[in-house]
Amino acid sequence: MIEGVVNAAHEAVVTLHLQESEGRTREIDAVVDTGYSGFLTLPTALVAELDLTYAYMGQAILANDARVNFDVHYATVLWDGQPRDIEADVTGSTPLVGMLLLDDHDLTIQVREGGRVLIQASE
Repeated sequence: MIEGVVNAAHEAVVTLHLQESEGRTREIDAVVDTGYSGFLTLPTALVAELDLTYAYMGQAILANDARVNFDVHYATVLWDGQPRDIEADVTGSTPLVGMLLLDDHDLTIQVREGGRVLIQASE
């Protein structure tokens, strides 16, 4: 189970633990974004700090029909207490949790400042 809180900007924020290349874990806050279909986005500086391995160049079409290219890196996140290997899209300044990371999980959000965010494995 992963817990978080709704912040003053009405964003559902959870704390994740990412593994660095040497195996140490680093705690980050990430916003749950149900409009994002990938696993996780990470800012460039954080990817460099974690020394994540490059995977490939990704491409997306934004809501305004603009095409954007971005680097994709391999990452390991502790998810439900277990290491989970994922692909992280390198874009933006705020880490985002996407729908692929939430796959087979239930998401509950109390939508109010200070509200509880709960992610748990589906039964």
